[in-house]
Amino acid sequence: MTSHTSFHIGFVLFPSFAMLSFSSVIEPLRIANRMSEKTLYEWHLMSLDDQAIFASNGLPFSPTLRMDEWQRLDAIILVAGMGTNLIADERLFQWLRAVSRSGRLLGSTSTGSTLLAKSGVLHHKRCTIHWENQASLQEEHPDLIVSNELFEIDNGIMTCSGGTAGLDMMLSLIERQQGIHLSHQIAEQCIHPTIRDSHEKQRMSHEARLGIHNQALVSAIKIMESHLEDTINCEHIASLVGTSHRQLQRLFNHHFDVSPAIYYLNLRLDHGDKLLRYTSMSIIDIATATGFSSTSHFSKCYRKRFAISPKQRRHH
Repeated sequence: MTSHTSFHIGFVLFPSFAMLSFSSVIEPLRIANRMSEKTLYEWHLMSLDDQAIFASNGLPFSPTLRMDEWQRLDAIILVAGMGTNLIADERLFQWLRAVSRSGRLLGSTSTGSTLLAKSGVLHHKRCTIHWENQASLQEEHPDLIVSNELFEIDNGIMTCSGGTAGLDMMLSLIERQQGIHLSHQIAEQCIHPTIRDSHEKQRMSHEARLGIHNQALVSAIKIMESHLEDTINCEHIASLVGTSHRQLQRLFNHHFDVSPAIYYLNLRLDHGDKLLRYTSMSIIDIATATGFSSTSHFSKCYRKRFAISPKQRRHH
C-alpha cells in the first residue's frame, strides 16, 4: 500500500457485539488519519443480513456496506460478543471461506474467532480469543492452536482476545503499514504509554486476581486449573506443592472459606458452565471434559452450584 492509497477495512458486526472491543479496533484508524493528516484508512460497517445491529449496550449501528460488496475491501474484521457460539449460518461460513481464499486480511476480535473456526479458515493456524472462551474453543476445535496471546497474526488471519487488546493489535498493524512513529503517536493520543506486544498475557497474575501471596496456594490452584479433565486428588496436589494436606486445607479455608476439594470442584463446574454456554458440545462430552464419570453426577453437582440444570442452561 502506498502512502496515498486508503486501506479499506470492513467491520462485520454481530448481535450483542462488545462495544469496548469495537472501539479498540476502530478508533486507532480514526486517530491515524487525524495525526497523519491523510486518509490512510477508511472503514465500513456490515451485518450478515444488511440490517441494523445492536451492540451489547443496546446502541444501534447501521451497515454502510452490503455483505456482497466485500471485494471493495482490503481487510475484514469480525466483531462479536455473547451468543456467538449459537450462530450456525452456512452462508456466513461460505462467505468467510471466499474472503480467505481471496487473500485479503481476515480477522476477528473477542468471540469472533469462534466464527472463523466454524468456517474452517483457522484450520491448523494459531489463533486467540478472550480468556473466558479459550478452553471451550479448544475443546470444540481440537485442530486449532489456541494461544493465550493478546492477538495473533498467522498467514493472513488476525485474531484478537478482545477488550483493549484490539488497540495493541491495530497499533501493530499500523506500525507495519505506516511506521513506528505514527503508531507511537496514536498510542500517546489514547493515553496508552506502553504498546503491548502480542505475547503479553491476557489475565492478571493469580496473586493479583485472587489477592493471595502464598506460593503453595497459588501453585495448588494452577495445578487444579491444568487438571480439569484428568483430575487428581488433593493429597497429591499438596505433595506436589510441598506442603501437607492439612496445611493445604487450612490455606483454602482461610483465603476462600472452602476446602481444597470444593474449590477444585467449583473450578470444574465453572469450566462446564462455559462449555454449556459457548460450545455445542453434548452434555456427556462436557461431563467428561470436566472430570465427571457420568452425566448424572455432573448434572447433580451443576444444579447444586448454579440452581439450574445443564439442559436448562443450554436452552436459557
